[in-house]
Amino acid sequence: MWSGPRNLSTAMMYAFGNRADFAVWDEPFYAPYLAATGADHPMRDAVLAAHETDPQVVGRCCIDSIPAQKPHFYMKHMPHHMVDGFPLDWARDCVNIHLIRHPTRVIASYGAKRDRMTLEDIGFPQQAALYARLGGLVVDSADIRIDPEKMLKKLCNAIGLDFDPAMLSWPAGPRQEDGVWAAHWYGAVHQSTGFAGAEGPLPDVAEHQELLDRAMPYYTGMAAGKL
Repeated sequence: MWSGPRNLSTAMMYAFGNRADFAVWDEPFYAPYLAATGADHPMRDAVLAAHETDPQVVGRCCIDSIPAQKPHFYMKHMPHHMVDGFPLDWARDCVNIHLIRHPTRVIASYGAKRDRMTLEDIGFPQQAALYARLGGLVVDSADIRIDPEKMLKKLCNAIGLDFDPAMLSWPAGPRQEDGVWAAHWYGAVHQSTGFAGAEGPLPDVAEHQELLDRAMPYYTGMAAGKL
């Protein structure tokens, strides 16, 4: 599952992780991305200390045996973590799903966690490029929030997976699979026990209008082919 930040991606990881037949992995290339770029992200030192930083090692683990000998493996990835030179051949043997969200909502949510952001921080160009390279399915987080059961059934059917009602709810609180960065980013999802329902009107991000204008073509291009 490829997703930009602030995009329902953790809730989706919890949904798949709540199935008995799935193991999950939370942003395995985040620490290699921080190490390679020097990006000043919240909890940077803690992330580098707690997680594997060698992208080649991570890439090999992506096609290694599935943890706990589960039949399926849900990997939560962010396209902007895939720095030039990071391995990607492993992804060609995976089912690739691209989770998108309206840029207005991404900008509003991301801006609440970081004082500054760029187009590359919110990952729209990288996601579009990855979709062009790998193909796969596109699903919009708004559609999942409006009708989680309908969309998750549709998604499962599209990838040849039986739907499991366990995907619709999970226990509140952190999960053992969370990356160490969860302490900063996952507050809302840790309070949740399921998908939150439809969102309201688009927020006002007038102060980031230029950023929004640059992100929108990537979003609309991918949304045209969504489930």
